[in-house]
Amino acid sequence: MSSRPAAFGIATLLALLTACAQPPVAPPAVGLLDVAERPAERALLAGMRAYEDAQYPQAEKQLQAALQGNLVSPRDRAAAHKLLAFIFCTSNRMTDCEVQFRAARAADPGFALSKSEAGHPLWGPVYQRVQQR
Repeated sequence: MSSRPAAFGIATLLALLTACAQPPVAPPAVGLLDVAERPAERALLAGMRAYEDAQYPQAEKQLQAALQGNLVSPRDRAAAHKLLAFIFCTSNRMTDCEVQFRAARAADPGFALSKSEAGHPLWGPVYQRVQQR
């Protein structure tokens, strides 16, 4: 008995099985509106807006709410901690400022201030101290 018919049968079976296989389904794309519906992300956006509008007590409250609401993205968590650090440094709460910079780095190991942010006279030295440890 020849092995060619058996090999042909196996090859045919594999071809049929491969043809029946489903291509992997890509997860649905997540848009801004999807993310903005999440309470934590909505609080982050509100905190960022309040910070930009110099409404620091409101920004602090919203950013804390965002962090307590379990932001999904490590970058988002780091951004919330960064803005809290800025708020704390500008209100002379240097220990809290340092804690927030450490938390930002823990949330996202790639976290870094821009060159102009790192050179700020209030929070720049605190950030540099955190970076050195």
